[in-house]
Amino acid sequence: MATDASTNRPYGFGTRAVHAGQAPDPSTGAVMTPIFQTSTYAQRAPGDHQGHEYSRVTNPTRSALEGNLAALEGADHAVSFASGVAGIDAILKGLRPGDHVVTTNDLYGGTFRLFRQVFEPFGLRFSFVDLTDPEAVDAAIEPGATKLMWIETPTNPLMRIYDIEALVERAKADGIDVAVDNTFASPYLQQPLALGADMVLHSTTKYIGGHSDLIGGVVCTSREDWHENLRFQLKCAGAVGGPMDSFLTLRGTKTLHLRMQQHCANARRLATFLDAHPKVGRVLYPGLPDHPGHDIAKKQMKDFGGMISFSLTDDAMDKAVAVMTHTKVFTLAESLGGVESLIEHPASMTHASIPPEERRKIGLDDSLIRLSVGVEEEADLLADLDQALQHV
Repeated sequence: MATDASTNRPYGFGTRAVHAGQAPDPSTGAVMTPIFQTSTYAQRAPGDHQGHEYSRVTNPTRSALEGNLAALEGADHAVSFASGVAGIDAILKGLRPGDHVVTTNDLYGGTFRLFRQVFEPFGLRFSFVDLTDPEAVDAAIEPGATKLMWIETPTNPLMRIYDIEALVERAKADGIDVAVDNTFASPYLQQPLALGADMVLHSTTKYIGGHSDLIGGVVCTSREDWHENLRFQLKCAGAVGGPMDSFLTLRGTKTLHLRMQQHCANARRLATFLDAHPKVGRVLYPGLPDHPGHDIAKKQMKDFGGMISFSLTDDAMDKAVAVMTHTKVFTLAESLGGVESLIEHPASMTHASIPPEERRKIGLDDSLIRLSVGVEEEADLLADLDQALQHV
């Protein structure tokens, strides 16, 4: 449900979020997509079935979710996985030993670990470079060998912004496919396929699910070859999302646009507050006019998101711990994108798999704190950070 068939007018994002991929259940009239908690399906004769044979391959609840997410990303296809990293894993399995990947040097720790510790031993090669530097990108590309460019924007946790359209143009000049991790932005704020990317990856655990009660991932694409490959990997390796998680994710997408508006509004106010605070060293938020990626973010995003990172004037890990252990509204926990506000320490939590020397090289300070700004009352969030900073 992307377009009104009677007028050929595209439906707006909020309408697609609520309805795309779903219809009342024909057997009961249930408005909400049922949880098809089944592993197998009756067949009238061998091969004569109602579209589903075995739930590792397809499941009606998961299929409804895939239709919904494809519509939100403007894709022809979406393939749902058991987690975001399972989606990344499936993409990389489309490559072969000796193939080369160019990616950012500011990468989510779980992705970095998967690249370096799982796929490098199997013969894939990776270059981690500053994707804002065209010369570094040019130097990293190996014509004929580089098969994939992996972009994450905004990045986790340094909030760097990469120009998707410009990087796609550079990649395509050498026949390189482009995948974008769009988890921080969500499809409401940014749609990389419209900017030329071949695939979009989400950890649906985050903003898409939105309630910190599920684990999931999805890859969206309009490329038939990549869609077939991803379906094949899903069928063979079996990293499928379960029907309950699919149902919960569908529940989450119905309010995605509303939640993102509040996440963004709260984050803008908190970023401004932190930027003026004497105990805060630097604030990384693309909505601030002095952020180096502000203009690009303004061009390719609808708003600037709900994620903020900041370091302290006294850049010491124990100072960061003092802040994080004294918040009352912000919960000290990993992950992001839920309705509740979370605070965490990348160097010792989400990015601990990246060696300290490599973290410091890219500017991941010992005192860097990452906020996932929730949808609570703005005044309560401001007061909470203010009192926590008094403990530094």
